[in-house]
Amino acid sequence: MGHSRYDDASRERAAWNAGKKVGIKRPFTQKQIWAIRFFLDRERRVRDRALFDLAIDSKLRGCDLVKIRIRDVVAGPDIRTRAVVVQQKTGRPVQFEITGDVRASLLAWLERRGGSVDDYAFPSRVDHSRHMSTRQYARLVDEWVTAIGLRSEEYGTHSLRRTKASMIYMATGNIRAIQILLGHSKIENTVRYLASTWRTHCAWLRGPRSEVSGRPNRARIAAHATTSRRPVRPSWVGS
Repeated sequence: MGHSRYDDASRERAAWNAGKKVGIKRPFTQKQIWAIRFFLDRERRVRDRALFDLAIDSKLRGCDLVKIRIRDVVAGPDIRTRAVVVQQKTGRPVQFEITGDVRASLLAWLERRGGSVDDYAFPSRVDHSRHMSTRQYARLVDEWVTAIGLRSEEYGTHSLRRTKASMIYMATGNIRAIQILLGHSKIENTVRYLASTWRTHCAWLRGPRSEVSGRPNRARIAAHATTSRRPVRPSWVGS
């Protein structure tokens, strides 16, 4: 039931985002990915490990990830190496690769889960015939993030969607490829992703600064330049 802005009660209601950090969430680093995996393995949370791994590999939005059915990732007795999912937001299909480690965690979960190919891969805890809610998925992500010492305000379900795309962009600098992988209908959406990624990358190269001179860490910049391909600075990123 809604509230009119003319009602006295509406003036006492706090905004939904009051005190919350809104905006683009950070992608995870490789170190953070392994920290979350170690935590889930240590706690023997087979479902959560499969959900986390698939979220990273698929780069899907939360609403699409929780609706994945067993048939979408299974071919006979094996886990598919590639899967196709139709996105709820755009109505367009998007294809993603399922790597070896992710196939192993998915197989371990599905063997324990059981069910038919028409069932959801990650069922609701209330009604097993329905899929997990996006709210429950968000609560799980908050728990994983907090468990490894990160601030939950800076990370969310979209962090998992952005993680692998950010890594691929930093390695290749190919904007069009990222657009296809994320299933964006407009390249402008991809641009917003990559602009944030570029600024994060530059901040990593600059810090930590020297306590004496206050200048960027030259050793880190030199080491990075010799071990990876640094993408060209996008023209849309402001100074």
